[in-house]
Amino acid sequence: MSYDLSKEVSDKYSLQGRVFHKIREDILNGKYKTGDSIKEIVVSKELGVSRTPVREALKQLELEGLVISIPNKGAVVAGITEQDIMDIYIIRSLIEGLAARWAAAHITDEQLKRLEEIIELTEFYAGKHDVEHLHELDTQFHEIIYEASNSRPLKHILSDFHIYVQRARMESIAMPGRDLKSTQEHKAILKALKDRNPEEAERLTNQHVRNVTENMMKHLKKADRI
Repeated sequence: MSYDLSKEVSDKYSLQGRVFHKIREDILNGKYKTGDSIKEIVVSKELGVSRTPVREALKQLELEGLVISIPNKGAVVAGITEQDIMDIYIIRSLIEGLAARWAAAHITDEQLKRLEEIIELTEFYAGKHDVEHLHELDTQFHEIIYEASNSRPLKHILSDFHIYVQRARMESIAMPGRDLKSTQEHKAILKALKDRNPEEAERLTNQHVRNVTENMMKHLKKADRI
């Protein structure tokens, strides 16, 4: 079954960029497993594009460390390791609060209203323990804060981090009780943003990410993965 790139919602990327994001998504969501070969001709047929943008996308993915090029075998998936996940969470715990600090000064009423709506929806889906919706809403909550920070470099870094650990985030959200605790933490962050309190927004956000990191550590240890 072919994938129609013309149906992509965003048009902010070039064709090569859209191919890159699609392959990266397939690696990070587990469609391609570590050690799998990614064949240019297969991907080009699947996406309905020539081999050139696929080749260039694979080169970019190699620079990011998600694939490696092996002679006579081509691009092979390297994927995200458990250590990569932990490193990302630790880095997030150090810098994500900065986005909230800056957002406290720039966030709009419309963005605050959207955060309120997200929390309401989160409480609804937490009652159903709907992990898929909770994951999407969590992403939206943080993305709005990144956008409100008015810093393109910071938004780019943190958005990519969210993408890299999306499977780990799903597993963390699925752990009993974490969805409710996360919602309470989001409420506290929202209050600090409404109060235009940059210090409190930064402190609460950094603590929130540290809590997520600790939860992830417990999950990995329980699964005997670290």
